[in-house]
Amino acid sequence: MAETHVLFVEDDDVIREATQLALERDGFTVTAMPDGLSGLEAFRANRPDIALLDVMLPGMDGVSLCRRIRDESTVPVIMLSARADSIDVVLGLEAGADDYVTKPFDGSVLMARIRAVLRRFGHAGGAGAGDGGADAAEGGLLAFGDLEVDTEGMEVRKAGAPVALTPTEMRLLLEFSSAPGTVLSRDKLLERVWDYGWGGDTRVVDVHVQRLRTKIGQDRIETVRGFGYKLKG
Repeated sequence: MAETHVLFVEDDDVIREATQLALERDGFTVTAMPDGLSGLEAFRANRPDIALLDVMLPGMDGVSLCRRIRDESTVPVIMLSARADSIDVVLGLEAGADDYVTKPFDGSVLMARIRAVLRRFGHAGGAGAGDGGADAAEGGLLAFGDLEVDTEGMEVRKAGAPVALTPTEMRLLLEFSSAPGTVLSRDKLLERVWDYGWGGDTRVVDVHVQRLRTKIGQDRIETVRGFGYKLKG
């Protein structure tokens, strides 16, 4: 982790300094900023490996900052929210965040979430892609109607046009495409895509599925009420 660069944007001086020290003790390189505007400047200047953004920031709030970052990069983003039941959590995920951590947070929990995100971003193709029901699977290419998933090149096309997915969205689609027609529960997706070995917030799954639907087609992923989701084969 010695070469992993973290952008940490937090307006509370005590939290910012304490968390920066903890991250640096764990081997991370940290750029810490106190507000959204300076955070955006630091992101553009340093191009970090991961961004930790507080939701409530002066100048530019964390959700807006996340949206600006996502417009320019697929770098993983973790939001920090003071309330687990806050609408800010969903807004952050909808803006493109990959995960969130509730404040006050335990340092070990934050480190575990960071490592989990980095693991799946470092192995975006780690989710297996099988041939169960796809129209074609030659050379790692899976086809579902006008949707094509290249599991080797990590590319997606819809009606021949490229579809830009974040690494998390790509892993989610790979899970669905490896078992088309099979219902995958939210807990199973949390385990496979978000690398949660413990129970997590299923809102993370729901928001990412909705984001994926907007890119590959609203009717491509079906909700099976009370059970989860499945990709229409």
